[in-house]
This record gives sequence, C-alpha cells and structure tokens, in this order.
Amino acid sequence: MNTTIKIAALGVTLAVASCTAKTEKKLIQAHQDKAFTQDYSIKFKLEPRDAELKKVVADRNGYVQIHSSKGLLRPRAGQFLFPGTLVKDIQDRSTSDKKISGIGTYQNQLVYIDNKAVLSNAWAGKLYSRHTLPEARIFAGGKDFSFLISDGKALHLLKDSKNLWEGSLSGEEVRDIKFDEANNLFWILGKSSISTFAPDKNELSEVIRGANATCIELAQGKLIVGTTDGYFEIDTKTKKQTGDIQRKMPWTDLTTISNIDGKIWFGSTWGAMKLREDGKFDYYASERWIPSDTVVNIAKGPENSVLILTSNGLGKICFEEMTLHEKAMFFEKQVRDRHIRTGFNATVSGMVNGDVTTGFMENSDNDGLWTSMYLAGETFRYAVTKSDEALQNVRESLDAMERLYTINPMKSGFPSRSFERAGYNVGDEPWRPTEDPEWDWKSTTSSDEAIGHIFAFGAIAELVEEPELKNKAILLIDTLMSHIVKNDFYMIDWNGKPTTWGRWNPEYVNARPKNVGDRKINSSNIIGMLQTAYHFTKKEKYKEAAFRLMNEHGYFENLMRPMKEIGYAPADADQLSKELSDAWNHSDDEMYYCGYWGLYRYALNDTLKARYKEAIVDHFEAERPEKEGLWNIMTALVETDNIDLNEAVWYLQEYPLDLINWSVKNSQRKDITFIEPNFRKQTITEVLPPDELGISRHNANRFTLDENSGGRSENSAGDIWLLPYWIGRYLGVIGEPEAKR
Repeated sequence: MNTTIKIAALGVTLAVASCTAKTEKKLIQAHQDKAFTQDYSIKFKLEPRDAELKKVVADRNGYVQIHSSKGLLRPRAGQFLFPGTLVKDIQDRSTSDKKISGIGTYQNQLVYIDNKAVLSNAWAGKLYSRHTLPEARIFAGGKDFSFLISDGKALHLLKDSKNLWEGSLSGEEVRDIKFDEANNLFWILGKSSISTFAPDKNELSEVIRGANATCIELAQGKLIVGTTDGYFEIDTKTKKQTGDIQRKMPWTDLTTISNIDGKIWFGSTWGAMKLREDGKFDYYASERWIPSDTVVNIAKGPENSVLILTSNGLGKICFEEMTLHEKAMFFEKQVRDRHIRTGFNATVSGMVNGDVTTGFMENSDNDGLWTSMYLAGETFRYAVTKSDEALQNVRESLDAMERLYTINPMKSGFPSRSFERAGYNVGDEPWRPTEDPEWDWKSTTSSDEAIGHIFAFGAIAELVEEPELKNKAILLIDTLMSHIVKNDFYMIDWNGKPTTWGRWNPEYVNARPKNVGDRKINSSNIIGMLQTAYHFTKKEKYKEAAFRLMNEHGYFENLMRPMKEIGYAPADADQLSKELSDAWNHSDDEMYYCGYWGLYRYALNDTLKARYKEAIVDHFEAERPEKEGLWNIMTALVETDNIDLNEAVWYLQEYPLDLINWSVKNSQRKDITFIEPNFRKQTITEVLPPDELGISRHNANRFTLDENSGGRSENSAGDIWLLPYWIGRYLGVIGEPEAKR
C-alpha cells in the first residue's frame, strides 16, 4: 500500500477515532525534587591591579584574608552578579602594620609569619614564637604549636621561640611545606625534589627527585603532587609513588592543590578543578566563576564555600542546597527584574564586563519566538500551580504577542517580528513605520516565529480557563493560520511577497531533496499548526488543508522521514538546498519540538497520533548525545518511558545561575576526546555540563566548546530554563519540591 492510500485511510479513521488532548497516565516515574547542591560565584576584583596576590585563608569565624605584595587584604562588599573588591585589611592594625611575609591556619585560626616571629591573634595572642630567619615566608604547623619555617633556603623547626633543629635542602630552594599529622612528618617541596622531615628524629630525607613538581597536598594517606603536566600520588607511609601521572584533567599545568573537606581541588594556569568521585572534574574557569584563569591558591571558605585566589582577584564559589522549584523561583525573579520589554522576553545587551546595570533590553528578530517560549512556560506554571503571578505574566506577554498582529498596517493577519519605539531600532531593514509615529515594526517574519506563536497560543487555549485569555489565544491561532492558508501556505510581507522563511507551500518544500532537513521540518511544522487551528476553531478548512498536504503532496512521508536519512544535499541539488544542508541546523530542533505539541497533542485521529509518536521518538534518539533538557522533557509528551529523565534533571541542575554570556574556552582541555567532523557538528564524545559551556538557547549546538562573548549580554531564563522546568512539572516528569523539615 503506498503512502497516499495509507493517508487516505487515516482520513477515514477520523470519524471513528478522533482523539482529545487530555494528559494520559505516564509510564515514567517523576523526578522527586529533593534539594541538590547549586554552585555560584561571588567575585572580588583587585582594583587597581598593582599587587601580587599570594595566598588566601579563612579562619573558624569565616574571616577571609589575602596575603599580597602590598600586605594583608580582605574582601569588601560583593554579591552574586555584583562583584566586590579587595581592599587593605586594617581591622587589626597591630597585625596589619607588621611586615607580614606569609599567612596560614593552625587549628582553624589565622597564623602569620613576619621577620621576627610566628604569631597569631588567637589564643589570646599567646602564640608569638620568635625565629632567626628575617626573610622567613613559608611555614607549617606541627604538633603542640611547633612550626617548620623557611626563607626559601634554610629550614628551622621552631617551638616557643626555640630553634629545635636547623637544616636545608642542600642549597635547593624550598617552595612549600605541609604537615602530615598521621605520620608526624613535614613534607617539603623543593625546586626539583620532595623530602620529608621527621621532627621526633630531626631527620631530613629526600623522597623523590626530578618530578617537576609545582605544588603538594595531603589527603587520605597520600601526598598529591602537582606538576606542570598533571599530578601523581605518593603513599605517605611507604613514601613510594602509586600509579602513573594523571593527565586526564581540564588543564595539567598545576599551580596549587587543596584538600577541602575531603574534596581535592586543583588550581592551574587555566582555571580551577574539583576532582569528583567518578574520577572526572568539575571545571571552574572563565569569569563566570573567577576573576582570572590564572589560579594562585585555593582554600576552604566560610559557609560552605571555596575560595579561589587568582592573579586578578578572588572567586568565592558558594554551594547552596536548593530544589529545582527554588531555582525556578530564582529565575522567575531574574526574568521579571530585567528581561521584560513591553511584555517581550528580552536579552540584556550592551553590557560592560558583565555588569548588568550597564546593559539595556534589546529588540530581537526572534522576540516572538523567545516570548512564545516564556509565555508557554508561564502557561504550564499556571496550569500546575494556579499562581496569580503566573497568570498575570501570561496576560502581559500575550498582550505583546497580540500587538505583533495589530501594530503593522497590513491588517492581513501577518505577525510582525517585533516592535519598538521609533529611533530605538538598529538599521533600516526590516524596520518599518507604523501608523503611530511613536512606534516602528519589524517585518520579514520567519517560520520559527510562526511555530512558536502556535505552540504558546495552543497551550493557553487548552490550559488557561480565563475566557478573555483563552478566546484571545484562539483568535490569534485563527488569525495566523487564516493568513497562511489564504496565501497558499506562505506568509506574505508588506511588499506582497513571501518572507524568506515563512514558506510551507509544496512547490517550495518539495523542491528540496528528500534528505534535506527543511523538507521534513516544514512539513512537520505546518501539519502541527493546521491541526492546532482545527482543534480549537473546528474550521474544516484547516483539517482539509492538513489532509491535502499529507495525501496529495507527501507531507506525511516528509515528516515521518527518519532523522538518520537527513544529511548533506546531493551533488546535483540546487544551491539553496546545499546551503540549507551544510550541517545540522539546531534551530530546527527547537522548531520541531515547539511543533510537536500541536502535531501529537492535537492529532486529527489516533492512528496519526501513533505514527507521530514514532517520528518524535526517532528525533529524540538522534538528540540523545546532546543531553538537551527541553528535548528530553518534551519527549514525555508521547507517553514514552524511554526519555533520559536523569539527563534532563542533570541539565536543569547544572545550568548556571549566572546567565551572563562570558567568554568560555574548552577546546584546549586535556580531559575531552575529539571525534571526526560530522554533519551534526558533534565535536567530542561526551557533552560538557551546561555550567562549563557558553550560555545558549535551545537552538544552539551544545557541543560548541568555545564562546567569545566577553560578558556583553545576559540571557533571560524565561525560554532557556523556565520552559523545560514548567513543562516538566505539567507533564508529570518533575515532581513537586520535597517539603523541608
């Protein structure tokens, strides 16, 4: 039986097997929304950059001090997204006025060394152990307030102002000292060796030479040794190296190592890294996390934080327990605080060095799409929570969407791309004047706007029981689809010609070779749009148009074509087809999934619905490597238990709270495995976590490793994060937040 006959049979089925859009019982189990650890950064910049930063410490009270070439510094002010500064610490003048040459902690108290003594203000100031090394700057505390100190040349064991032992590394420079309490040993890092000193025996022993070591730290019975090319471990009892040098880490030129509550942190010349239990690393690089990628020192900070000292300032990485719902509430506030422009979901642009107060909300070619996705998210939020705030957000953004249709002078049902007050748009095209001199409108509306509109309007029409909003959404569906059907499946612009991409006409669609993605995406989208229009208006013209396109023009075959067949255009294809298929278009993924809501949910009959499910699952299988949260969650629409729910939750949890477009670079990393160039532009074997990549919308390739945005803009969470979260709540794959005890 050929495709045409099959589709005709499907049409007959309509009378006896019509389906509704009600949510059916899911086969998958919802994620229980328990608190997870969310990380974010508070930065403190060195301004002016006239000091060398050397070490950071914090005491049991959470007091943070930095040792620098200009003396003791401390952080001032600073909050998430609003950096503080490092200033001279004069809180205890009798200490800061001294010639402090080194700082550290002992029993969680601040300890200093100057040209005369090892001293502290803890223990009622009783620790003041005089020494005879006027250039002393390195020290570590041993048992019973003994200290091994060095000026980089000599080594002295000091207790109660008495030299218990003196020695050296045979003229070799001393770079660091760590005390091993379990074995009562001091480990000494030299320029080209690692040695131990046993204070009970006054015995200095060389353990290893020529290791090219740069830093050392003690953890779980091992000495971890950092080098310019990875790290290795030494058993502290046997003093033998265990295993080979480890180089599979984001960057191997190491500068510092810290054991913080059993977690091993590495600093390098290209960011900081935390070793995970699975042997992989959490990577903290770029100004999203730290003021500079040159890490000097890492220490435990107050209130479950980690302090990362860099050449340009301090990054305080905070770890806070929150549920996905609490994260959603944070992002809801982010959107309303600075991303709503006349009801549109907008990006803040024109920022200077990541300062959100220096930016402005931009108009965009895709105002209608980004706002549709935010609007849909707030609709699902309202459906789940019945929140008055969500309903008001829906109302305001739907007003903006409605005005896209009324602000232009065409009165034909053609939606503008955007609108803006006159004089505040960029360039002459495609901006056009309205009948009101205060406003301009943007033309050349694209197919991705159209599918976004229908997605959001359909969700409102189905899920919002407020007659005013429901009726407005249905009217807008009818308005747009009447324009498209009346104009032979084109969107006709101000000049009477089809827009560049608003084309669903068979002559255009089927001119593309079968393996070119535009043939499949346009067919899938228009059928979903027509079904949505029929579902809510019951106008026969939409159902008839859908079946005509499927029966007579092969649109069913087009939309059902397996994703594995989509690829490069054949050599004899037309130039446009070749341009459209030079690589996978990730914007198409966004358009597919926005369209799947109407394609599957409002299917004209159950037989079609079952076949649409096959197409959606086939698409999802192709998308799996990207671990894209929205695609994972929206695939639950087809009632499958085969979605990657854990990956979807991982995406939501790992997406950073900081949505500023910082410059990010990962292509230099040593812990990623590159693959051969391919049609889908997958660059490495396993996608990196969202908080290690550049900020991207759902239409981006999540395998893009580098981003050079320089902190010049901030994205809204409205489409990026809130839509997948709230549609996940609505579809039942993400549960309510667990009640706190």
